[in-house]
Amino acid sequence: MSARQHDQIRQQVRAAYGAVARSESGGCCAPSAGCCTPSEQSVADLVSLGLGYSADETAAVPEGANLGLGCGNPQAIAALRPGETVLDLGSGAGFDAFLAARQVGPAGMVIGVDMTPDMVSKARANAAKGGYVNVDFRLGEIEHLPVADATVDVIISNCVINLSPDKVQVFRDAFRVLKPGGRLAISDIVMTAALPPDMQQEVAFYTACIAGAASVDELAAMLGAAGFVDICVAPKDVSREFIRHWVPGRGVEDCIASATIEAVRPTR
Repeated sequence: MSARQHDQIRQQVRAAYGAVARSESGGCCAPSAGCCTPSEQSVADLVSLGLGYSADETAAVPEGANLGLGCGNPQAIAALRPGETVLDLGSGAGFDAFLAARQVGPAGMVIGVDMTPDMVSKARANAAKGGYVNVDFRLGEIEHLPVADATVDVIISNCVINLSPDKVQVFRDAFRVLKPGGRLAISDIVMTAALPPDMQQEVAFYTACIAGAASVDELAAMLGAAGFVDICVAPKDVSREFIRHWVPGRGVEDCIASATIEAVRPTR
């Protein structure tokens, strides 16, 4: 894929999620309005509860921070500790970043990076509304992070890396910003079987977190090439139950699944 094609995809994704931010409704889970496109915050909370978040977590963030855009719960595998610096790739309106801020406490720091200006503005407004002083939202691409070398303890992300047209560069830059011994704790979509050609060509299937997914073996190879060790990409078959509602009747649940992605930057 050429640099121009990469940029076209980024523009399409940016436009789609800018519209989500302005409308205050979710949209990652389906290319058209449906069960995963909540129009009310309470519906977004129900979506998140189905992805493994607790009622306490959905209630703990400012109103409007949870847009129901995920495909899992990276908090469940991140094992965050007080005082750590956390980086959230594709931070959206701030949901996971705010939850991480609670865990790392006032001695810790959470950096959210998103390439959509409307999402960054929304997240910053939510941070001000919630009085978060240990969260910093930055505009940038996850392939070229606005973060210094070796400054992050943990990278989290929720259903975002599949949207990148250059996942190899995402993992290279993730490796760069992690401290030695730093870790990845990611929830994302993986390809388990080839999509039909018509779905591969539809922009809506790319922005809906479907057509851009890579396979387990591809992701493991990318992570290894970037320098990571202790790599584990674990699909969750149970996720097919909610995925089948993303595009009813198209059989996407036979081709993709949600997965946890974990890896570590070596200490040397």
